Amino acid sequence: MSRITIPQGYRPPLSGYEMQRAIEFIKRIFPQELSCALNLRRVSAPLFVDEASGLNDNLNGVERPVSFDIPDVGATGQVVHSLAKWKRLALLRYGFRPGKGLYTDMNAIRRDEVVDNLHSIYVDQWDWEKIIEPSDRNAAYLQATVRAIAGAIADTADALGVAFPGLHQHVSRDVTFVTTQELEDRYPDLTGSERETAFVREHPTTFLMQIGGKLRSGKPHDGRAPDYDDWQLNGDLLVWNDVLGRSLELSSMGIRVDAASLDRQLTLAGCDDRRDLPFHRMLLAGQLPQTMGGGIGQSRLCMQLIGTCHIGEVQCSLWDAATRDACQAAGITLL
Repeated sequence: MSRITIPQGYRPPLSGYEMQRAIEFIKRIFPQELSCALNLRRVSAPLFVDEASGLNDNLNGVERPVSFDIPDVGATGQVVHSLAKWKRLALLRYGFRPGKGLYTDMNAIRRDEVVDNLHSIYVDQWDWEKIIEPSDRNAAYLQATVRAIAGAIADTADALGVAFPGLHQHVSRDVTFVTTQELEDRYPDLTGSERETAFVREHPTTFLMQIGGKLRSGKPHDGRAPDYDDWQLNGDLLVWNDVLGRSLELSSMGIRVDAASLDRQLTLAGCDDRRDLPFHRMLLAGQLPQTMGGGIGQSRLCMQLIGTCHIGEVQCSLWDAATRDACQAAGITLL
């Protein structure tokens, strides 16, 4: 079912060849900026994990992972939704120390995604994670990290503008911080996504904090798995997208659950059955390091910095016939 929106008068900002050059430029420059800003090192990451390990990201709890049997191994593999849990275990296994972290190119398949201009069943992210001290589990440390990421994005945008003078997509490095409850209080009659667009229109780089728990209305702003982010110390990095005239989420991130917050959130989410999974047992026993981390969408960042109206202009995926026909009629090339 087509959910595509093509802004009136939109034309692709670059030719096919120049588009590929710009995508390569962003994917080369931004990881350098990010790793310097957060003290990260690149590592290799899995495309799939053992179903029994509990390492896959359950997202909102209803999405079905792509699964397949592996007869020679005697296990069932699951294509990752994200690497939120795997990264934390990897930091322990690879011997990282406080203040240092990792990043990786994460490729995922989300078969139940509702596709539109911003969403695809193929997900590509720079997933990152770093070890922190217990004393760093606070909003001030989270906000300082967000500012560093916003700076890395702005520096990449500036460099892209020099390399491709015809591109003029600016990203503000000045971040406004707001909680989901403050947003609900400000716009009580709007939906979650409508609140984001209304606020980000006025504050073009925003970090929306405290996602996952119920608000005073009795509903959460958005779903968030209970076993990776601490719902009081997480959030989404949102920017204003001039092409589509709406807010665009570039990153979801947060300080990760410790034993106490995991215990509390599993109960609140009705997911107590996960307590017996290997990853969760280690975390509840205090055997994993304190960390923070997140994912930054590669295709989303390319969309924002290049100025495309559809994510299919910067990544290869599958689209319904109506979307393909609408793009062809508008002169939009889907990769």
